[in-house]
Amino acid sequence: MRTRSRRWSAARAILATAVAATLAVSGCSMEGARSVNTTGQNAIIRAFAGEPQNGLVPTNTNEQMGGRILRALFTGLYEYKADGALELANAEAVDTTDNKHFTVKLKRDWKFTDGTPVKASNYVRAWNFGANVKNLQLQQDFFAAIDGFEDVSKKGSAVEDMRGLKVVDDYTFTIDLTEPNIDFKLGLGHYPFMPLPDVFFTEGKDKFGQNPIGNGQYKLTQWRHNVQADLVRNDDYKGEKPKNGGLSFIFYATQDAAYTDLGSGNLDVMEILPPSAQRSYKKVLGDRAMERSTAQTQAFSIPEYLDHFRYDEEGRLRRQAISMSINRPLIIDKVFFGSRKPALEFTARSIPGWNGDIPGNENVKYNPEKAKQLWAQANAIRPWTGSFQFAYNTDGGHQTWVEAVCNQIKNTLGIDALPKPYATFKQIRTEVTAKSLTSGARTGWQADYPSLLNFLGPQYLSTGSSNDAVYANPEFDAKIRAAEQAVDQTTSNRLANEAQEILLRDLPIIPLWDYFAVGARGEGVQSALTWNGEADYANTTKG
Repeated sequence: MRTRSRRWSAARAILATAVAATLAVSGCSMEGARSVNTTGQNAIIRAFAGEPQNGLVPTNTNEQMGGRILRALFTGLYEYKADGALELANAEAVDTTDNKHFTVKLKRDWKFTDGTPVKASNYVRAWNFGANVKNLQLQQDFFAAIDGFEDVSKKGSAVEDMRGLKVVDDYTFTIDLTEPNIDFKLGLGHYPFMPLPDVFFTEGKDKFGQNPIGNGQYKLTQWRHNVQADLVRNDDYKGEKPKNGGLSFIFYATQDAAYTDLGSGNLDVMEILPPSAQRSYKKVLGDRAMERSTAQTQAFSIPEYLDHFRYDEEGRLRRQAISMSINRPLIIDKVFFGSRKPALEFTARSIPGWNGDIPGNENVKYNPEKAKQLWAQANAIRPWTGSFQFAYNTDGGHQTWVEAVCNQIKNTLGIDALPKPYATFKQIRTEVTAKSLTSGARTGWQADYPSLLNFLGPQYLSTGSSNDAVYANPEFDAKIRAAEQAVDQTTSNRLANEAQEILLRDLPIIPLWDYFAVGARGEGVQSALTWNGEADYANTTKG
């Protein structure tokens, strides 16, 4: 009876918060952020976005607000189509017989938007820059498979270049890995592997990052920080050209403000809806709603350095107890009205190899009585002190569900669980990156390419570029390395899911749900969501 009563109280708290959020809808975007409404083949598409964390350098961007702009400005050896399929782009061919040695041949007529040709050296120099420890690039770990990475990535190393990269001629280069890697080619469409023009190496990353020169479908015309970034179609692009004249990424303080602008004709497309719109969007939007199962997950990390949450017996017990305190289906029903799926592991259902029956996944299922037992066991090791805080960004539409999660933890465990709001995504990411955050934190993952290993490697390897929880487990690292070296995809997926058994025990993050994404387009706008949940910007039309 007490369990049923507790669930009913949690539902009331969720609904009350959702109503409050609905009444608090903001009415407009930032002053001056709106672009002129245009239609036809040269229409400028006004898209929802947020201020990027850093300058727009491919090897130093590991968050989606900067990432969506980079994908418009740069094209790599491959590109991902709307369904996630890998297709050659700037490369004529990428040949390998063993997933260890690759020969890359480039198309010869591609240019950067400053008119200089895209050559093999532009790839090799860019990747060496990204891997070199002295450049402190956030996406450094993506180059870890290349032979010689260890030499350039060591602190204090004087080695500049990885021996596994060799320029053969202007349009040919080779890649040698230290060992076979089944995922390496699949990842080559991701933006850390984009080429950089010669000017990058003369003017430096800081200046270049404010006004990047790419080789992609669009080129940047202006970046008004905290307001918007304007891009126009690159008419010299040698690949498939956009079906519109450009993009204005408008940086909103809240999703509610963006949704209001969409309704009033001041925004053309947004790939996510605020919680306040989840109940009514089908009636309000009709066929202007965009829906798709996507490769995205939501979770929250608990950094290893927080008191009581080390990767020891006490820490594991507390992480498991917190996870079992959360009634994911109830929040999905009451806040998202069914547009999410409860997490059963650490990847997304839309990814090949997803498995909802991995041993240990009872740790991500609601079990309040077991949660209280585990918390008591942890207290027997070391009594709990203080409060549990949960950091989130208020510009992302997260307040309602974060408050619901905190209420459930508080009601189940009898501890003080509090939301910790930050005004912008950039602010919270800055603290997460610096490892200065003093609380748990909302974290999400939008796949870079459609692979289990893309979810598991960057986030949980001890060297992972997005390891928010500062997780380090040699047993897990070894399993992932074995999955990378597998000779076939079935074996690789099996090993990756065995690695997830370790994660389900340690819970460096608390998985919450993966996405059935819901977005929206304005009147007269044609668009769709892609495999990773972004709008298909290049194929979006208006009028």
